[in-house]
Amino acid sequence: MTHRATAESRSSRPDSPFPTVADTDIHRVRQTIITWFETAARPLPWRDADTSAWAVLVSEIMSQQTPVSRVEPRWREWLQKWPTPADLAQATTAEVLHSWDRLGYPRRALRLQEAARVIAEELDGSVPQTAQELERLPGIGAYTAAAVASFAHGERTTVLDTNVRRVLIRLFAGRDRPSASPGRAETEWAGQFVPETDHEKWNAGVMEFGALVCTARNPGCQTCPLNDICAWQKAGRPASAEKPKTQKWAGTDRQLRGAIMDVLKSAHAEAASDFPDSVTLDLFTASTTTIDSDLLDTLGHATSESLTKMRDLTADTDRILRIIDGLVVDGLAAQHEERLTLPQ
Repeated sequence: MTHRATAESRSSRPDSPFPTVADTDIHRVRQTIITWFETAARPLPWRDADTSAWAVLVSEIMSQQTPVSRVEPRWREWLQKWPTPADLAQATTAEVLHSWDRLGYPRRALRLQEAARVIAEELDGSVPQTAQELERLPGIGAYTAAAVASFAHGERTTVLDTNVRRVLIRLFAGRDRPSASPGRAETEWAGQFVPETDHEKWNAGVMEFGALVCTARNPGCQTCPLNDICAWQKAGRPASAEKPKTQKWAGTDRQLRGAIMDVLKSAHAEAASDFPDSVTLDLFTASTTTIDSDLLDTLGHATSESLTKMRDLTADTDRILRIIDGLVVDGLAAQHEERLTLPQ
């Protein structure tokens, strides 16, 4: 492990990307954040003591790049429908994509189902207990594996998401935010903060602290219990030289993909009412003046509305067909002759 210098030597190395941190500061940060978490943690349902490892895994996959407020109701519905990996493994792809709804990045749903199949068919239905074993599942990366191993099984791991990285980088490196993705050096550096005991509380607590106090925008520095040792605060809260990249939505391929998926999910839902579960390609690409009104009348109300919203994006035919081809390749849509549907 990296030698831990005194607070004086630590402060004399402001340009180090991952400075040596004094034992006293490590202890202070651990205790402060764990104590804060015990009183300030949000009552998220997947933190309940009786939450299964499967439910924890579902929550971690859903929470990637999606606000908790959107995740919680979908998580409850998902587990009511598929309480075990075996249940999800037996579902159709169409059901899975429809239930994923508006959580975004629907390929996560497909990867989650792939992981469920491996768990159900090869692991006797038991979610792996260690981060190393979890990473062998389809679609499970280092962060998710560490988080599930920690929160579901109590393994001492280094859970390193954007919130955790921002807290530690501000406190001890004096920078506004971390680099684009963590490397081995940062992971090893962050590992020294994980205590031998209460490591689950530390992992959950520092994540929560970054989400509620040391936020990316408008951080609560005035009420922060670690304000007095924060290197970023002492440096005058300098902004990073590189501005964070914001993902546009309006006018992007992602927006068009989402709109086409909305049409297919609506058609799938309305198939129970004797409407077709697929949509002809012509309805996606035809101009408003040439659209077959009789064909449009065969669709359910929600499907027609979704199609109208998609067509309001005014994308040209070549782009729409390119997006559809991409959805088919990604396993998010299926094309049968001239009709498009969710995969079965």
